[in-house]
Amino acid sequence: MASARWRSWFLAILAAAGLIAAVAHWGEVRGFAALLREAEPGWIGLALVLQLTTYASVAGGWAAVLHRARTPQPLRPLMRIALTKLFADQVLPSAGMGGNVLLVDQLRSLGVPKGTAVAALLLSMIGFYAAYALFALVMLMLLWVHDRATPLMAGTVTVFLLVALAIPSLALWLRRRASGPLPHWIEQIGLVRRLLETVAQAPTVLLRDRPLILAVTGCNAMIFLADAGTLYACLHSLGEQAAFGTAFIALIMASVIATLGPIPLGLGSFEATSVAMLHLLGVALEAAFAATMLLRLFTLWLPLVPGMVMMRGIAKKEPADSRRLQ
Repeated sequence: MASARWRSWFLAILAAAGLIAAVAHWGEVRGFAALLREAEPGWIGLALVLQLTTYASVAGGWAAVLHRARTPQPLRPLMRIALTKLFADQVLPSAGMGGNVLLVDQLRSLGVPKGTAVAALLLSMIGFYAAYALFALVMLMLLWVHDRATPLMAGTVTVFLLVALAIPSLALWLRRRASGPLPHWIEQIGLVRRLLETVAQAPTVLLRDRPLILAVTGCNAMIFLADAGTLYACLHSLGEQAAFGTAFIALIMASVIATLGPIPLGLGSFEATSVAMLHLLGVALEAAFAATMLLRLFTLWLPLVPGMVMMRGIAKKEPADSRRLQ
């Protein structure tokens, strides 16, 4: 079938892109190995555990939606999907579209109806930006308390808040617009028409469930806290006695700059902002740089390996599944 062939090509492209990314950044991986040899193992172990909780939190948000839709799934396969989605977002950084397509496709392979899978995607997007916006405000308040807030920082957070509001609002608008008759010019564009038709299948009852939205937002909030905890552990592994609030401020501000910037994955902009914020809050420059590099190892580069392995497994499984359906 055409859809099966399309999925096979898409998964093959993801696997190939992951291999290219791993080869291109092999020099950075060797540099990370030198940092790890100097770090305290106990704190590095804590950082690894915290990163595992991020995948559990992502999967927990989806699980809450699926449970409410009466199509519950075990947490373990959802965590596997979370890892492959991160991999897809990394190797094909197209506003998260690669990972979003993969999420819906993999949820459907577990037997989840398409509408429920799309609802899980939309609600996770809403929860992510709600938690993100809240923590951006908290970060700005902490900077103000430490007398480090500047008009530029306030302006940057304001712009980000507008973006954080606009993205889920646009997704919900598209969903409402797709529920009614489509303009003739959209009907003529097959790809856009199919996208809107897919988004329209998300059940309204799920998208208006406030307790569910709060639960998904809470799961996404845990992701940011775990990432801040990872940076905190990285700092302490290098002997820097920084407070958790310092790591939190640096993590959120660096994430905001990476989100607003034009560079895919915030490569360079995230690192520079994190180092600058840590140093502004009293962390030695060398420790700030090394801790930020370790954070990126755990959050960005290390997941490439298992993500690529899982993606290859999915790519091999797809042709077999399509043959059984024919």
